[in-house]
Amino acid sequence: MLTKEEIEFLDTNGYLNLGQLLSADQVQEINKRIEDLMWAEGENAGAELAESKYIRHPKEEGADRLADLVNKGPVFDVFYTHPRVLAGIEAVLGQAFKLSSLNYRAAKPKNGLQKLHVDWKNTVVNGAYQVCNSIWLLDDFTEHNGSTRIVPTSHKWPSLPDEAMEDPFEKHPEEIRIIAPAGSVFIFNSHVWHGGTMNETDKVRRSIHSYFCSKEQPQQIDQKKYITEETLSRVGERGRAILDV
Repeated sequence: MLTKEEIEFLDTNGYLNLGQLLSADQVQEINKRIEDLMWAEGENAGAELAESKYIRHPKEEGADRLADLVNKGPVFDVFYTHPRVLAGIEAVLGQAFKLSSLNYRAAKPKNGLQKLHVDWKNTVVNGAYQVCNSIWLLDDFTEHNGSTRIVPTSHKWPSLPDEAMEDPFEKHPEEIRIIAPAGSVFIFNSHVWHGGTMNETDKVRRSIHSYFCSKEQPQQIDQKKYITEETLSRVGERGRAILDV
């Protein structure tokens, strides 16, 4: 599902643009489902994140959140079953991986800035990567609406942003921005330095993260705890293996 050149780029730089994997109609359908969920869950939106002891910052005032999307409609199945995405995850983590969480994040207007960080507690020895993310763009990502920033090759560095930078909220001289149209998907090794930027517009900037971990690591959202019979019957053997249920 990935070319040799794509795998080499991902290994070297820590991220890869997979192109537009969602059609305009799919993006519209997903955004409508998210709108309905945000209205239905209200103040409890993203509550599953707060219940997880493996998420460092479950409450983010500058962003709208939803969690446990695995069990919130078949429209979300593509986010953890698409062959191109799974090939990218396997290129980073090897064959023994599982979905850790499937969450929605939308940077609110005049908000969304995150410090550069990694999604693992320390640097990695000899490329033994433990976590890998994919970000699915539900709006066009631009220079001004809170697009994600990444510091290429930083997943191979011996230090973390908090150690190496005086202020990890500041711009890094080597960072790049994910600038792409809605429907695009980017894989990034979660050991690479990354973070959200300030949304300078008057509209939310929407995305979904399908986040994976190695088999031996705990999931951010315990899929066994939340899995429903409807989801189990829908996703099939391959889906159940990815969810580790």
